[in-house]
Order: sequence, then C-alpha cells, then structure tokens
Amino acid sequence: MGGPQVSTRRLRVLEAITDGTLRELDLDKFFEVLLWRVRDLFEVDTVTVLLTDASGEQLVARAASGLEEEVFQGVRVPVGTGFAGQVAQRREAVQVDHVDESTVVNPLLWQRGLRTLLGVPMVTHGDLSGVLHIGSTTTRRFTDEEIELLQLVADRLAMAAHVHRSRSERAAAAMLQDSLLPSRLPAADGWEMAARYVPGTDSGVGGDWYDVFPLPGGRIGLVIGDVVGNGLPAAIVMGRLRSALRAYALEFADPAEVLGKLDRKASHFESSTMATVAYAVIDTATCRMDLALAGHLPPVLAAPGRPAAFVDAPIGPPIGYALAVTGRRGAVVDVPDGALVALYTDGLVERRGQDLDGWLEVLREAVTPVSPETACARIMTTLVNDRPATDDIALLAIRHSPAVDRS
Repeated sequence: MGGPQVSTRRLRVLEAITDGTLRELDLDKFFEVLLWRVRDLFEVDTVTVLLTDASGEQLVARAASGLEEEVFQGVRVPVGTGFAGQVAQRREAVQVDHVDESTVVNPLLWQRGLRTLLGVPMVTHGDLSGVLHIGSTTTRRFTDEEIELLQLVADRLAMAAHVHRSRSERAAAAMLQDSLLPSRLPAADGWEMAARYVPGTDSGVGGDWYDVFPLPGGRIGLVIGDVVGNGLPAAIVMGRLRSALRAYALEFADPAEVLGKLDRKASHFESSTMATVAYAVIDTATCRMDLALAGHLPPVLAAPGRPAAFVDAPIGPPIGYALAVTGRRGAVVDVPDGALVALYTDGLVERRGQDLDGWLEVLREAVTPVSPETACARIMTTLVNDRPATDDIALLAIRHSPAVDRS
C-alpha cells in the first residue's frame, strides 16, 4: 500500500469516527453504523465488538457486522482465554494468521471461514471496556498503519460504550435504590418515625440505606447501613444485604446474631463486599431497644430532661471478609417516654480534612426529644444546610411518643 493510499485511508477513518451525526444515535445504532464503516474502510469480512460484563471477567458479544450470530447467540469469552481474551488481558493489539480451536474460543469464527484476525482493546480512563476485532476470509497481514487506525476506532467505540454504561448504571442504581428505600414508614402505636436520604454529589447513587419493618411480638426493626463503594455495584450489594437482613430478622431475635449471620452470608457469597450496619429492635411493650453495631457509628439518644448522648454499645467489625471471628455483641437500651433515637450514616458527620469528633459533637447537640420530622429537619439544617453532600447521607429518627406531646 503506497503513501497516498495510507493518507487517504487515515483521513477516511478520522472522518468516520468524528462524524457529528453519530452523536445523535443511540448506542445500538452507533455500533451498527460505525462497524459497517469499519468493514468497508478496512476491506474485511467481519467486525465485532465485545464488551466486558459487570464482573470484568468476561467479554460479551455486543455488536457485529458480517458475523451477527455472535450477538444473537450471546457469545461470551473469558478474559485471558483465546484470541479476544488475550487482547483484553494484554491490552494490546493481537493478530493471528490462522483461525481454529488452538487460537480462538468461539467456533463461529473458523466456521465462518476466517483466516486472519486483528483485535485491539477498548479502554476508557484506564478501564477496559471491551475488545474490537476484525476478520478476513483471505490470508493477509494487517499493517502497523491499520493497527493504529483500528485502535483509533476502538477508542471512539470505548468512549461511546462508557458514556452509555455510565448513564444506564446511574439510572438503574437510582431506580433500585428508590425501590428499596421505604416509601412509607410503618405505623406503630406510641411510636413516631421519620427519615432522610440524600445521595452524594460525587456518585449520584450509592450503598447507604435505611429500613424499618414490623416484627412479631410487637417489635420494630430499625436498620441503617453503608456499603463501601458507589453506583450500581454498591446499590446491588445494598439490596442483597437488606433482603438478607430482613430474612434473618424473622428467624433470630438478637440483633448481634442477625448481624453475625449477615456477615457470614456476605463473606461467603460476596467476598469483595464490606459494609457498616446498625441494627436495632425496639420492643414496644417494654420500651427497650436491643442494638448491635457492625463498624457503624452509634445512635444518639435524646430523652427529656437530660442531654442527648451517644448510645453506649460495642462497635464490632464491619460486615464482610469474616472479620467477626470471635462473634458479635450487642447492648440493651431503655427508650423512656418522650425519648428520640437518631441513627445515621457517616456521610452526615464526615468532612474531608476535618475532625470527626467535632462534627459528632455538633450532631449530638442537634438531637433533641422533639417529633421525628422536626428532629430530622433540625439535624439536616445544622449539619448539611446549603452545602451539597459529598457522600451519601441516611438519617432515621424514631420517638417514643409521650402521652401529651408538647413539642
């Protein structure tokens, strides 16, 4: 291939990937149009995009031209295995000049009669998002120029896939989070409740949650937790922990035992999960609260006639990684008539570069034995006010209603 032809192809590739009309297309149509152009520009028989799955351990056929069966049949290739898997693992171009079971995982490729394959990684912001590969039914050697141009196309595809995935994950996480947060707190005679949830501006959605549910024997379960991470992965883990905790709460009365079961479940089935959780059970007949803390900051108790104070309870290890090998301990707290209990996540009191103890003291002073709705409003005004949250904030307040409410 001569110099002028190379320059012409480069120009055509650059025009193809910078075409402004592509921005108007959804991802499927974007892939369809650009892959068709790649097939023409590189004079090849097949073009395929495989994207990483949520685990990052497998490549899934997402779009194809000339070998649409890959998409229709849901082809999956483990990272590190076969041709595309090697491209993903090495994050560099790979070219093979014979296509059979010794070089590729997917039999569709040699059944199609391909003799030469060239694959390049799709990387955005340092993260692997997939692999782009082209194939020819004739024996040929792709030039360094063609490899470089195909990488330019892969970079454009990677950016489009990243934007689409980010938007989709954000929307899915927001929907999941909204569906799991209680739409209405349960009513209990003699007890009032209110809550707040604010997603952090950095992530939009995350793994903080609160939950309230009735339990047999006139008891109320209260949960507040914080999964490490943000976005859809954290929201998914949050949903799993929430459901598991509810199930254990029906089987075991002791909050410490419930958190122990939750820890075992998370450590076994979700090895990379870590979360802090506070779980309390209020017996409405005795007005006593059983409480267990897994790496979580203690609630604040404000009773009439005395200063608010942090509940004295042992703080065990967080949930995950089987850290509580010696078991978990809880505490029993009296909730007198008119008292209010406030549970919260650390986003309410943590500030980058500032003293945590100072903000905890601000919180303690802000908690008073008023109605839960008034208490939540006062706490949020004092600690958040007009500053956007940089971390998720969850706040849950419950009050043992006095016989005559003068708040």
